[in-house]
Amino acid sequence: MISLQVFDPAMCCSTGICGPSVDPQLVRFSADLEWLKQRGVEVSRYNLSQQPAAFAQDASVKAALESKGEAALPLLKINGEVKTTGTYPTRAELAAWAGLDMESSASKTNAGCCSPKVAPAAGGACCSPEEMAASKPGCC
Repeated sequence: MISLQVFDPAMCCSTGICGPSVDPQLVRFSADLEWLKQRGVEVSRYNLSQQPAAFAQDASVKAALESKGEAALPLLKINGEVKTTGTYPTRAELAAWAGLDMESSASKTNAGCCSPKVAPAAGGACCSPEEMAASKPGCC
């Protein structure tokens, strides 16, 4: 099984998707993590403000923090290997690191959607905002 560990900077909640002004990058990344989970990737996420022990106990995370400070975060590890520091990767990068095929995964995900070319949104809907507004059959 593939394991992904995400070491996030200090945030108000475990995902950073809270409060009046949510960072769209965090929304996208959370959706990407859910996408990975649905494909069998074990995802563990740690928030510096809520789980500081996880950062102190991991040698590579501790070393990155000592050399770069909080600029090293987020730090992502796949099967124990650091893949990126200081930025959230794209879904394509996550898929490549996890050995997932974006094309075959996309076709499975879109089964039963209004439009076979529309990927699921962050909330899990398969339809574009226009299709959802038109209340097309099968839209979430």
